Amino acid sequence: MKRNNVTLFLLILLGFSTSFESCKSTDVDATSTTGSTTGSTTNASSSITTALSATATTTTCGSTGVAQIVCLAEAFKATLSSMQVSTVQLSYSKANAQKWSNLPAGMSARVGINLGALSDTQLAAFRNLMVAVLALNNTNEGYDEMLGNLVADDYLNTIGGGSTYGAGNYFVSFLGTPSTTSLWAILLTGHHYTQPITFNAGAVTGVTPAFRGTEPQAAVTAGNRTYQAFEQERVAFAALLTGLSATEQTTAKLSGSYNDLVLGPGQDGKFPATKSGLQVGSLSSDKQTLVLNAIRLYVNDLDASTAAAVLTKYTSELTNTYVSYSGTTAMSSQGDYVRIDGPSVWIEFSYQGGVIIRNTPHSHSVWRDHTADYGGN
Repeated sequence: MKRNNVTLFLLILLGFSTSFESCKSTDVDATSTTGSTTGSTTNASSSITTALSATATTTTCGSTGVAQIVCLAEAFKATLSSMQVSTVQLSYSKANAQKWSNLPAGMSARVGINLGALSDTQLAAFRNLMVAVLALNNTNEGYDEMLGNLVADDYLNTIGGGSTYGAGNYFVSFLGTPSTTSLWAILLTGHHYTQPITFNAGAVTGVTPAFRGTEPQAAVTAGNRTYQAFEQERVAFAALLTGLSATEQTTAKLSGSYNDLVLGPGQDGKFPATKSGLQVGSLSSDKQTLVLNAIRLYVNDLDASTAAAVLTKYTSELTNTYVSYSGTTAMSSQGDYVRIDGPSVWIEFSYQGGVIIRNTPHSHSVWRDHTADYGGN
């Protein structure tokens, strides 16, 4: 059965109005303006997130590494009709790889096939692929973080966002034919979530630019699970900045204000020529660990082998990496912003005003790599 219309279920909170005009911060989380991890949760499950939450299906892909990923990609394609395959299987080009955005798909065109067009069988095959490339069994990170983002978007659909929001509006594509010898990429992209993984000659060559964010920032419940997809990152940045001395905070403070990301969608390759802020190599080892802890929350979204290789590179470059911020060190107010800029790693986190849930901050974040965005292509 196709899902051109996503079936959504919502437990209505007492006194809650579903009209767009009444989506105030207290409707979702009375404490979220202070960045609290507590507060009310709201039920927002869909048939898509229910299917993707199920246990992975047994497959015949007994290989490992990139060979296994290629096998799972082809197994997913085998569940599709010929017309669907022509939609999901595209040529590799930089132009196709750049078809991502933080905006809902209805406001910024994507390539590939949307999850709402997939049957249960097809969603199961898609899940098998994604659990092979993302970390599994790690609450609110990796595959679980992806699910939490879809759940949050289902919730926005129900409270006034409309049909452009929801799990059905996330798109998956293969750029280039899956292979252990040639250049190709997996691209999953939708509102507040983009994850590309680029392969070449049987190796992972790039995992950025990756976009993360969520609205609401507060916890959302779907089925028997409560998700808070991007809260651990906010907390890690707050721990990093508040852990600095007053002198170090002064050095790290940027002169301007930042209401969004510098290198978000459409800003490829525009890294500042000069690094700003506080050099991590000047910090004590415990404070350097706080920086690395924040980086890990991005890198460890990936499968263990890929994450280990990327983290080794970033760790070796840590002393020449810089931290800077604007706003407050608590990362709890609209306008709070933090940046990690290394020889390779680039991470930004922006806490900004809500769109559907007004008067309540939510996060935007991007992870880039100075040399390996789009696999270096």
